[in-house]
Amino acid sequence: MRFDILLYPGFDELDAIAPFEVLSAAAGDAAGWAVRFVSLAGPGPVPAAHGARLWADAAADPAAADVLVVPGGGWIGRAPVGARAEAARGDVPRLIAAAHAAGGTVAAVCTGAMLVAAAGLLAGRPAVTHHAALDDLAAAGARVVRARVVDAGRVVTAGGVTSGLDLALWLVERYAGPAAACAVERELEYERRGTVWREPG
Repeated sequence: MRFDILLYPGFDELDAIAPFEVLSAAAGDAAGWAVRFVSLAGPGPVPAAHGARLWADAAADPAAADVLVVPGGGWIGRAPVGARAEAARGDVPRLIAAAHAAGGTVAAVCTGAMLVAAAGLLAGRPAVTHHAALDDLAAAGARVVRARVVDAGRVVTAGGVTSGLDLALWLVERYAGPAAACAVERELEYERRGTVWREPG
């Protein structure tokens, strides 16, 4: 399993770092798991919403990952950089659409769901995002579900910021089993919150 976490200028730090830590902790016990940061620009530093810089390990390749994790950031405050700016630019949504078309699963944290919507993947599909962007999500055609994590098959979305922990732990459970997820919870001393909503069947 390869998990690529997509970085772009203005992403929210915790949206990216929380899944990275959870998935990396699971990778220590799951043979063949790999977790890395990627960006459209390739290897190098990517500035985040609150001033941190994270290093992208590689250029984003839509066919390279089993799961592409998309953080949010900057959408609600209409920041000049971040998810809203990337949705308008179009390159990140095109990457997301290509990753899904290649057979990968797309997992969005917070307003990363708005980038998934811009990729055309949420029309009529159940999804969630930060509570302050739910109206935008509905206007984009998604079927809003008020849950901490919404698993709609090859598209998984989560609520605001800290829900990235719960999304990543759900991905661990989904791909490695509940015992693996519980082991990561114990390691991080974090107990999952809220509900994971799954598409019936």
